Amino acid sequence: MKRTSNILIAAAVVSGAMLSACGKDNRKPGKHYMPDMVESRAYEFYSERLSTLKPVDGTVKRGELLPYHLKAADTALANAVKNPLILTKADLEEGKRLFNIYCAICHGSKLDGNGPLYNGGAGPYVAAPANLASGAKASYTEGRLFHVMTFGYNAMGSYASQLDREQRWKVAAYIRSVQNGGANAGPVANEATQTAPAASAASAPATTDSSATH
Repeated sequence: MKRTSNILIAAAVVSGAMLSACGKDNRKPGKHYMPDMVESRAYEFYSERLSTLKPVDGTVKRGELLPYHLKAADTALANAVKNPLILTKADLEEGKRLFNIYCAICHGSKLDGNGPLYNGGAGPYVAAPANLASGAKASYTEGRLFHVMTFGYNAMGSYASQLDREQRWKVAAYIRSVQNGGANAGPVANEATQTAPAASAASAPATTDSSATH
């Protein structure tokens, strides 16, 4: 009987302690030593501060070509820059696909400057975009076309944020392959040849010709 009483007394003490703990004000919990390990910090990835961050100097994204070092004014030097890719027929098809997505709306799927935004003057653009199929722009080298896509020209803005360097080279190669009825087409590697950078665009001459015209 005495043992039973002791058990009941112990149970009452434990219950009282638990009820007392529940009744305490828990709005001031103990401090975390490293709260970031419990509650991750929220970042607003579309904030101006984060969206304008640039990669660390000297780094290259995995799978990306080496940096392009010419400046916007170096148009004459851009003419001499060679395509660093060994292109296959599949690469030209990819260039065509990217052109139709990003460029044809202005320049047209036939590269004649009559895309939907102009549409013979019936579209929202009152001035015809550049005719890439023939005329003065058909003499642009792949390096020059790449340069224009990188920095933009006149009303056309830069496409460096939409197309990485390898994609811009593929688009430039596609444009050259159909200009002047295909007369400007460069060599195409066998499909078994892997597309790989043969040289960096940084190998272009280091001098700057700011007086060159576009």
